[in-house]
Amino acid sequence: MTDAIVKIKRGESAKDLPLPSYATPGSAGLDIRSAEDVIIEPGERAAARSGIYLEIPPGFEGQVRPRSGLALKHGVTVLNSPGTIDSDYRGEVRVIMINHGREKFSVKRGDRIAQIVFAPCARAGIEEVYELGDTGRSSGGFGSTGTA
Repeated sequence: MTDAIVKIKRGESAKDLPLPSYATPGSAGLDIRSAEDVIIEPGERAAARSGIYLEIPPGFEGQVRPRSGLALKHGVTVLNSPGTIDSDYRGEVRVIMINHGREKFSVKRGDRIAQIVFAPCARAGIEEVYELGDTGRSSGGFGSTGTA
């Protein structure tokens, strides 16, 4: 089932790389590959180039998310996750990665570094008010609903 068509353009740095693709029929996200070699030292971050450019239909967004295997095996994840790619953005997709591991992490050109999930994105109208409706929770946050 296809809910939207996303147009993908490969830049020069990704002409020979596979297009983003779903790894399995049940995958929620398309795998994104790095278009460059990057070394990320422990505690450091880097924005890896993908070499791809997207045209996302209005009413949708692209959500850049981590790959669980990189997080578990190497302590490498995606910052600002999920990172939003707006439907009107036409620049190169870059993946902000951080190394929480103890050893430097080498990204090789062509490695799968993240996944992108396309999702509907509602736009809300804004109405300024002087009072907000009360709830049982009210202003309680950060653990206020209990530990279980």
